[in-house]
Amino acid sequence: MKKIQHIGLVALVAIASLQVSCLVYAQDKRSNFVLVFIDDMGWGDFSCFGNTEVRTPNIDRLADEGLRFEQFYVNSPICSPSRTAISTGQYPQRWNINSYLSNRAHNQERGMAQWLDPNAPMLARFLKHAGYATGHFGKWHMGGQRDVGEAPLISEYGFDASLTNFEGLGPRVLPLCDAYDGKPPRKHALGSDKLGHGPITWQDRSQVTTSFVSAAVEFIKQAETAEKPFYINVWPDDVHSPFFPPKERRGDGKKRTLYLGVLNTMDEQLGPLFDYIRSSENLRSNTLILICSDNGPELGAGSAGPFRGNKAMLYEGGVRSPLVIWGPGLVEADKAGIVNRTSVLAAIDLVPSLLALAGIQPPDEVTFDGQALPDVLLGRSPASRSGPLFFRRPADRNTFDSLKDLPDLAVRNGRWKLLCQYDGSYPQLYDLEVDPGEKTNLAHKYPEVVQRLSASLIKWHKSMLQDNRATSFRQKSNKLEKAKKQ
Repeated sequence: MKKIQHIGLVALVAIASLQVSCLVYAQDKRSNFVLVFIDDMGWGDFSCFGNTEVRTPNIDRLADEGLRFEQFYVNSPICSPSRTAISTGQYPQRWNINSYLSNRAHNQERGMAQWLDPNAPMLARFLKHAGYATGHFGKWHMGGQRDVGEAPLISEYGFDASLTNFEGLGPRVLPLCDAYDGKPPRKHALGSDKLGHGPITWQDRSQVTTSFVSAAVEFIKQAETAEKPFYINVWPDDVHSPFFPPKERRGDGKKRTLYLGVLNTMDEQLGPLFDYIRSSENLRSNTLILICSDNGPELGAGSAGPFRGNKAMLYEGGVRSPLVIWGPGLVEADKAGIVNRTSVLAAIDLVPSLLALAGIQPPDEVTFDGQALPDVLLGRSPASRSGPLFFRRPADRNTFDSLKDLPDLAVRNGRWKLLCQYDGSYPQLYDLEVDPGEKTNLAHKYPEVVQRLSASLIKWHKSMLQDNRATSFRQKSNKLEKAKKQ
């Protein structure tokens, strides 16, 4: 792995914390990890987070037996960068992935990489090198989509096995969408069926998550046979539009109704995975399941609960995600069913935290933007991550009228949330302890807070633009593009 140069106070704190945590957890039997990362689901969409229109009983049961976190953030309000962050423990801007990965020309137009550099510090690779069986089942969207067919396979990022959709390469399940007007089902592949690089299975759109779950359960069985700990991603995409729930759940056909139909179906289809783990004493006592969303909900579909904003926005509704953690043999027994309303943590914190729980120390040259918080994940501590948490809006923020004229940058630091433009203009300051809905702009009342936070935010943003990793990979991508045209 190439040397990664980013060194800063937060990174040093994260590494120091990780090293201490490794000493604490290294003597324990290595735990299994399951990360369920749901596409375009809002903070308020699980019934255990307040949804009264439809029930999500399988996930609710995990929450009742585990922990719920109400101040968990993903690191982008849109899919590809959010997935990059939760996979690497680093801000996605370091890898020049600032918005969703699209076709080749669109990526070039926005100055983005065509795929995540395989040299990125992947959680899966660290775990695999330590003896874990690693599998990815579900949406990928970090390369190998539309007409970008030369992206690395998912296996090149540290996974032993994978099954994805039209946003990645390798074995794939592509959806057949049942037309509501009675016409034959249509294929929804976005060009993936023409890219090669793996067998393709066509599946009814409402059953795609079932395919991912079945593959994940089979993978777990193989890991058990081999007596290996496992780490798997289960990343369902059926709550991303267009919505195709089973016919009996289509109701009046309105957007919200269809969304609730796929949400309810997804929970139902995830059930066998949870039941399989729960039914095995060995797995039940040593497996940690984490469930969250990659960004806020699409406008008119999911619900951000009490928060302002939606997908692609830096307001809380775009970047705050529900987080459920289950692990009866790992989570503090007296904390089961507890709602953690105070710990502030983020997706970039999960990589160093899970490595700490596994007793794994990454190579010396690797640093994370995330911080190791294993005790928080297990309910042993009410602490929060230290220092600021930064955000940047997708580079193509003005594509849709509803997303124009919104803040470009944001920072959460303690009780304060600041949003502003790239140059620090038009600041919005909110006290999230008393105003989590971001209704009252206090910028005029606390100019010293605005100045301090905006200075750190702009400094961070400039450092992302100058980061050698993104620049180097962009140059390599440009060379590949020129060679292809010649």
